[in-house]
Amino acid sequence: MSPSQETRVKLLEGALRTLTEQGIAKTSARSVAAAAGVNQALVFYHFGSVDELLAAACRYGAEQSVSRYRERFEEVGSLSELLALGREIHAAEQGFGHVARLGQLLAGAQTHPALGPATAAGLDLWIVEIEKVLRRVLGGTPFGEFTDPAGLARAVAASFVGIELYEGVDAEGAGSALAALEQLGLLVGALEELGPISQRAVRQYLRRSSRQER
Repeated sequence: MSPSQETRVKLLEGALRTLTEQGIAKTSARSVAAAAGVNQALVFYHFGSVDELLAAACRYGAEQSVSRYRERFEEVGSLSELLALGREIHAAEQGFGHVARLGQLLAGAQTHPALGPATAAGLDLWIVEIEKVLRRVLGGTPFGEFTDPAGLARAVAASFVGIELYEGVDAEGAGSALAALEQLGLLVGALEELGPISQRAVRQYLRRSSRQER
């Protein structure tokens, strides 16, 4: 890695650390440079503005987080396993301070125009992995014919984001929400265990319901 690349990484990591520890309101060129251990002018040399640095840091941080779990996503074999992995990721990301950072990014997106698309792009990295799992685990079930994996992946990601933010004001309620998602996974798993005759009946019911909604 060249000295220039090393400086960029220091600034990206400094921005993430500042967001996590001090919040969006106290994140400035000076505070990021201090966290990175570099001259403040380098923020503008490498990124042009603090907002562009934060946008790049958001994407960088999301990629670092997702890359830690890609192999785990590939091993998931059921919806229940996906939700269990989601709970594990939630606990780990909270321990790293990443949940608090996400809250700061979402809040900052209201006043920092570059943060909205960057935060969405970071969340999309998670959504891509979730969608791959859903296509794999639901494809051979009665639900595979009637679900939209792309939309469902966004719903799952949005649920976890909401729970993460909700936990800050009601930890017990957030825990109940996570447990409810896991119960839903168990229900889907139970339906997957049905024999071919029962699965055919489920498909016929879903087809009738689908036609009635049109």
